[in-house]
Amino acid sequence: MNGANALVKTLAETGVEICFANPGTSEMHFLAALDDPRIKSVLCLFEGVCTGAADGWYRMRDKPASTLLHLGPGLANGLANIHNAKRAASGMVNIVGEHSARHLKYDPPLTSDIEGLARPLSHWVRRAESSTSIVWDTATAVAKASEHPGQIATLILPGDTAWQDAGNSSAPSIPAAARKAPDQARVEAIAKALRSGEPAMLILANKATRTAPLELAGKIAAGTGCRLGSQFFTARIERGAGRVPLERIPYAVPQALAFLKDIKHIITLETREPVAFFSYPDRPSLMKAPDAVVHTLADADEDSTLALEMLVEALGVERASLRYQSAAQAIMPTGKLDAISIAHALCAGIPENGIVVDESLTSGRESMSYTLGAAPHDMINNLGGSIGYSLPVATGTALACPDRRTLCLVGDGSAMYTIQALWTHAREQLPITTVVFANNSYNILKAEYANMGAGAAPGARALGMIDIDRPTIDWLAMSQSMGVPGVRVETAEHFVQALLDANREAGPRLIEVKLY
Repeated sequence: MNGANALVKTLAETGVEICFANPGTSEMHFLAALDDPRIKSVLCLFEGVCTGAADGWYRMRDKPASTLLHLGPGLANGLANIHNAKRAASGMVNIVGEHSARHLKYDPPLTSDIEGLARPLSHWVRRAESSTSIVWDTATAVAKASEHPGQIATLILPGDTAWQDAGNSSAPSIPAAARKAPDQARVEAIAKALRSGEPAMLILANKATRTAPLELAGKIAAGTGCRLGSQFFTARIERGAGRVPLERIPYAVPQALAFLKDIKHIITLETREPVAFFSYPDRPSLMKAPDAVVHTLADADEDSTLALEMLVEALGVERASLRYQSAAQAIMPTGKLDAISIAHALCAGIPENGIVVDESLTSGRESMSYTLGAAPHDMINNLGGSIGYSLPVATGTALACPDRRTLCLVGDGSAMYTIQALWTHAREQLPITTVVFANNSYNILKAEYANMGAGAAPGARALGMIDIDRPTIDWLAMSQSMGVPGVRVETAEHFVQALLDANREAGPRLIEVKLY
């Protein structure tokens, strides 16, 4: 057994089920080892698709996937979506190929500082110096990635480590670190604040936005009158009709300040106090009232469900009646496509038990509030802000949950960053509906231009850096060239029908929503 075989064997023995790969010459022994039937290998045509897909897999499975990246430049291509995954607390194991030790001294063209590239966005980095240590190195990487919150583990695999004999040892048992319990005194202090009657809001994130902890939070809200909220972007929320709803803190600073102005106690679970996404010349970074107090109920590495159970007990609200989200009134929009008609269409078109990966930016800005009463679904957002995340993440969610349809909402500017994902959607025949909102512009930047105080409106040259209409992208030709059937819609009723039609399909579909 060579080092590559030992690595793949260890991945399988430690629970890794899938590898999103973009291999090169240095990784040929690893590629051969992927014949192991316990690991599903998925080819992605860009490394950013590999890393984004691993993020999507983790968000639905709560366990890490592996990636295979070609040397330092391959890792660099995947870093933007590693950044997004890190901000979403997703775990992954990145296997990065490297030249053999004897070849590195000649400084071949693809030589780079892989550790230097990996460290800023990895929690753990190791170079596998020997084929005899590869089993331990791999098991350690998986254990690290499996911690809570999820961690980014990067293992560098030199060519000689991959091809040399590794013996025949089995993976050691390295348990991931257990989630920590919150401090009881902290829970009691928060219970006291909630009993005070002053306006309070629980802000939930990460694992706290799943059904079980949401219902515990719902008891606290029912028993104390506090509000339940989420950050504007959340890793995964289980939402829709019949589930405990969360209020979404607005993205824009003025609206967020108005939303939170009366809240005296902000109680956080697996997140921090609300912070503006960007710094603006005349606006604050912190979006709470000046006299608001922030209480941490559960830190990012703590068990938020246990924290909520402790708070429910401290408040004595075990029997409080929950308020569930009612089903939305069925509205079938017609006529012009705008933010409201798009939101109504999405509410009607989200499939039962679907997965919504949202990167719709300006075109879908109303969708979160209007889809609260849609069919039960999971909503996934981009916490890192690096665009080009949704198509790759949808790849991972569809492979993680092949019995559920993924609805990927993306702006045209964002979609062009990682459009190669469509090819993988087609090759794997994934149950994904990709909705591209084609306004031929980075429209969000037009609003941010004024927000930043750069001027009331962009000038001709500035618009040339924001508009993407010369030439206009043919999304149907793009998708069909990669094997994904598509349709273009220009009215709200056609959009609804296209969504419902796609829900009945087994494989991928693309809908271009043409906006004027």
